[in-house]
Amino acid sequence: MRLMKYKKTIGLSSLFAATLMLSGCDMVLMNPKGAIGVEQKTLILTAFGLMLIVVIPAIVMAIVFALRYREANKSATYRPNWAHSNKIELVVWTVPILIIITLATITWKTTHELDPYKPLDSDVKPVTIEVISLDWKWLFIYPEQGIATVNEIAFPTGVPINFKVTSDSVMNSFFIPQLGGQIYAMAGMQTKLHLIANEPGIYKGISASYSGAGFSGMKFTATATEDRAGFEEWVQKVKASSKTLDTVQAFNEVAKPSQNNPVEYFSSVKPKLFQETITKFMGDMGHGSMFGHGQSGHSKAEHGEAAGHNMNMSQPAHAVAEE
Repeated sequence: MRLMKYKKTIGLSSLFAATLMLSGCDMVLMNPKGAIGVEQKTLILTAFGLMLIVVIPAIVMAIVFALRYREANKSATYRPNWAHSNKIELVVWTVPILIIITLATITWKTTHELDPYKPLDSDVKPVTIEVISLDWKWLFIYPEQGIATVNEIAFPTGVPINFKVTSDSVMNSFFIPQLGGQIYAMAGMQTKLHLIANEPGIYKGISASYSGAGFSGMKFTATATEDRAGFEEWVQKVKASSKTLDTVQAFNEVAKPSQNNPVEYFSSVKPKLFQETITKFMGDMGHGSMFGHGQSGHSKAEHGEAAGHNMNMSQPAHAVAEE
């Protein structure tokens, strides 16, 4: 009796602790603010609902069978020689097969619809952002605006964003949960991700792949401005910075490992810095180093001779080193 009392107390304490810890969780995937995120939420809920077709009856039957066939229930039919039922076999085989067929069909369809390399349909000119994963921060380059930032990006609401992603260090994973999509950042390779924000706001971006001591602080802010004017205002704020990223030395300084790096703005950036960062990891295939004999390596990059994989949910693998 005493042991049972302790077990009950421990069980209630564990339940309370679990509730307390889970209360701090923010289910951002279930609160999407972008077109891709909305589609992924629908996919998650659809798959979850289909699996409940098996889970809920199993839970109900476990309770019903325990009550009906308990030792104290003398009215239950006793069938010691029962061994087979065609009806039960039909149910336990047909239902899972139908669920698997349905899930396979949905997976095939969404794999192509949510391909991270597939540009989003829009009449609005997209914003291009080049992403370089560093230790332990994110460098963002706006080639059309001629600026760069660390751990902060901005873009107008309702405008497609074309991300080109690579790494200057170990493999990482670029992820803005509320906008949807997740893609690898790999040295010597380029991956792509197309997103769009449906609502203005400030969204959290993270590194979704462990990359060393500073991994937990490798976060950035993604701001969706209300309109193009708000985005241009942000661009002018970045251009007002006294810092520049025009030289190899400046880039190497930024690329040095640092933890919990603050937001930084660079009013100008070296042309083709993103492509040259890819090229320097291609070795003999590129016949050149980062900022020296980059022409041959850049040519290789344009022809897409490096390949890799992404981690976007329900997407096929792609990775091409290209401009």
